[in-house]
Amino acid sequence: MERNFDIITDSCCGMPQEFTEANEIAVLPLGYTVDGKTYGGAENETLPLKELYARLRTGSDCHTFQVTAEQARPQIEKSFKKGRDVLIVAFSSALSGTASSFTVAANELTELYPDRKAYVLDSLSGSMGQGMLIEYLIEKAEAGATFEEVCAYGEKLKRRIQHLFTVDDLEFLRKGGRISGAVAGVGKLLKIKPLLHATPKGTLAPIAKIVGRKRSLEALADEAKKRAELSPEDPVFIAHGDCEEEALRLQALLEERLGKRRFLINYMDPVMGTHGGPGIIAVFFKGKIRE
Repeated sequence: MERNFDIITDSCCGMPQEFTEANEIAVLPLGYTVDGKTYGGAENETLPLKELYARLRTGSDCHTFQVTAEQARPQIEKSFKKGRDVLIVAFSSALSGTASSFTVAANELTELYPDRKAYVLDSLSGSMGQGMLIEYLIEKAEAGATFEEVCAYGEKLKRRIQHLFTVDDLEFLRKGGRISGAVAGVGKLLKIKPLLHATPKGTLAPIAKIVGRKRSLEALADEAKKRAELSPEDPVFIAHGDCEEEALRLQALLEERLGKRRFLINYMDPVMGTHGGPGIIAVFFKGKIRE
C-alpha cells in the first residue's frame, strides 16, 4: 500500500542515498566544519567521506552543529502545501538539538496549517540505527498502518534498535568530551578498544574495555548475539569509519552467530564519524529493549 504521508529525517540516519531516494525521504544535513570550512548545513556543500576520514587522520580540526529550525521549516511546509502530513525521525535528542529544532518548526507550521499533522519522533538513535528505524516504519506504513499507528509503532520500536560500536583511536572520544585525556592516554598505551552502546535515553555509554582490535570485533559480535531478538527477515546494518575490510570481517563474525540474513554496510555519517574517528565500527539490529 502506498504511504500517504511524508518522512523527513536528518543526515545522521546514515542510510545510502539510493534508499532515501527510492523511498522519497527528505534528508536535512547536519553541518560540520573541517579546518574552518563548513559542509552540510543549510548550504549542504559536501566533502567525500573518504576525504573526511583522511583529514581526520592527519589531525584536521573538526566541529559539528545541528539542523536548525530555519533549515527544517521549508521542508515541512513543502509537504503541508501538498496536503501531506509529516513524520519526522530525528537524531537522538541526547546527542543533538536537531529534534528540538524540528519540533519548533513543526509547531509553528501546524498553527499555520491546522488541517495538517507533523509528528517528531526522537529516535534516541544515530547512524544506521536511526536509518533502520525508518526502514521498519516504512514497512509498517506500506502494510496499511495509519499515520497515527506508524508513529505509535515507532515510539515502541525505537528502544529495541540496538547500537553497539567500538573505536580505533580514543583521541576522538577525548576531543568530544566522552573520556578524559588521562583515560585516553592510558588506553592508547595499552591498546584498549572500548565497546560502547546506545542507552535507553539515547546517550552513549561504555560496556567493556577490550585489548586489541581483533578482539574488539569479536566482542561486538558476541554482544550482538547476546542482545539480538531477530526474525529471519530482520536485517543487520554495519557502519564504518573508512575501514570496510574490518566491516566485512565483522559481518562474517555476525553471520557465524546470527545466521545468514540481509546485511547492509555503509560509511558512518560525517557527524558521528567526526566524533568516533577513523576506524569506528558499529552494528545495528533489532533486539531486547535497551537497558
